Amino acid sequence: MAAKERFDLTGKTALVTGGSRGIGRAIALALAEHGANVAIVYHSATEAAEEVVAKIKKLGRKAWAFKQDLGQIEALHGLADTAWKTCGKIDVLVNNAGMAYLQRFNEIGLEHFRRVLAVNLEAPFFLTQRIAEHMIAHGIKGRVINLSSKNGLVAEAGLAHYNASKGGIELLTQSLAIELGEHGITVNTIAPGIIITEIGGDFEIDIEGFCKYYYEHIPLEHRFGEVEECVGAAVYFASTAGSYTTGTRILMDGGVLSEQVPRMQYMKRYTNTITGKPGPMKTSYKPKKKQKLADVAKGKK
Repeated sequence: MAAKERFDLTGKTALVTGGSRGIGRAIALALAEHGANVAIVYHSATEAAEEVVAKIKKLGRKAWAFKQDLGQIEALHGLADTAWKTCGKIDVLVNNAGMAYLQRFNEIGLEHFRRVLAVNLEAPFFLTQRIAEHMIAHGIKGRVINLSSKNGLVAEAGLAHYNASKGGIELLTQSLAIELGEHGITVNTIAPGIIITEIGGDFEIDIEGFCKYYYEHIPLEHRFGEVEECVGAAVYFASTAGSYTTGTRILMDGGVLSEQVPRMQYMKRYTNTITGKPGPMKTSYKPKKKQKLADVAKGKK
């Protein structure tokens, strides 16, 4: 099989939760562009869901939309059964839907804590549990793709419940990869950094100050990611190209986790040795008498 053909999803059917907006919408459309029929699950954005379905059908694929609050865990096996019966089969499950509240630890109540864990962690498990059973029963070597986050690897203030849910997804993915491996089903995660979506729109925060600070800590062009930059990983995991990849993740955070201590903005500005032109990143460095780290630290005390 040619390398290009290994990314072809013709004849496959995917189910994408949270598929009406943001990363889920982009993944749903990308899978359809690569040949898959696609069903999406949405919570309340009916008009947006209908638009996604129309776009998928315009590509010549079959498309469906199922309305479901993923926080209603007891209903998810039923959702899985309905989706399987309606679509005929599910080859690829993308557990994308997620939510977050920005709250200090002492502001988090039981309702919010449980809601975040239900949507972000419990729903992916119970949907996967039922869909995987159908895959096994029908001899389908399927694909499960969970949307994690860099917050599944390192924590951020104000997101204790969200961090916990994404850390859980990382180990849940590995656990399911182990148990489903004998059936030829792969389970992996996509772990984005900050991607420009609707999530976080109602956070109580100095957003301009936060963005300015965060940009300085993103090595790759000092910018946030776009939803379209997440779809390549989904296509890879969903396709034959990813048939021997399981229990792992693709991290797409612009390099945030690669740099333990941001330093470049304080160093001499980059200058190309061939053209002599400076790089785009300005720094605060100014030639002056050298100081030792120990002296500065003493001054702080």
